Amino acid sequence: MAERSPVNNVPAGYELPKVWTWEKGDGGQFANINRPVDGATHDQDLPVGKHPLQLYSLATPNGVKIGIMLEELLAKGHEGAEYDAWLIRIGDGEQFGSGFVEINPNWKIPALMDRSTPKPTRVFESGAILLYLASKLDAFLPKDHQARTEAMNWLFWQMASAPYFGGGFGHFYAYAPMHIKCAVDRFSMEVKRQLDVLDRHLAANAYLAGDEYSIADMAVWPWYGNLALGRAYGDAGTFLDVQSYSHLQRWTNEIAERPAVKRGRMINRISLDPSEQLHERHDASDFDTRTEDKIKAA
Repeated sequence: MAERSPVNNVPAGYELPKVWTWEKGDGGQFANINRPVDGATHDQDLPVGKHPLQLYSLATPNGVKIGIMLEELLAKGHEGAEYDAWLIRIGDGEQFGSGFVEINPNWKIPALMDRSTPKPTRVFESGAILLYLASKLDAFLPKDHQARTEAMNWLFWQMASAPYFGGGFGHFYAYAPMHIKCAVDRFSMEVKRQLDVLDRHLAANAYLAGDEYSIADMAVWPWYGNLALGRAYGDAGTFLDVQSYSHLQRWTNEIAERPAVKRGRMINRISLDPSEQLHERHDASDFDTRTEDKIKAA
């Protein structure tokens, strides 16, 4: 490892210890939602609703993927996609409760329990949930071999790329306690490269898998579509000049207008306009009767 003068480190004088130890409260906004050990911190059962599919989530980009998928399935007439959505407040540490950790030992949202199987089936990791639902209900995964493979390519591309965007760029641009130029530059360069990858591909394709809307689009849109719409990390859209990616903008805006996408964004949302927040979803009518603005007005 190259020698680095501690005086030039950030913060000035910082020296790498021989063995790293965790210091609570020094990681900026949202630092309390992670810790370097596994397992539940407290006993907390999860609620169970009336439908076979039970979603435990929050409307982060990864959570939004599943809300969109379930609403798209219902819009397509798949009765087996009926679900209850329960809010997991990760800022309050609810993901560390015993019930949630039993479904997802990695204690990250979203998590899904399918109670229609002989033994209830747990599914965690957003990409795995998308693939599970697509396979279970035979929808939004192309039948054509080439297109199906392309959908899988982009699904796994997103799963591998998002840590650079969310965990890297988002942290150092928006949430870290200080701006560190080399970190901002490193992750901005990578996110710009990813945006260019998408833009070039969408120049020749209507959707990520070709001509067919699929789980690949549902995986990528909540991350990169939200960024292209200026909804991610404050003014990050301006910072990254997202308007210059014209093909990405076309794809983003087309998907944003889908009714199921509009509904999917609302599920388990606790920020933005109260009219767009549906903390829990148990029936299709909840979108009309149980958004936060209506509950507060009642």
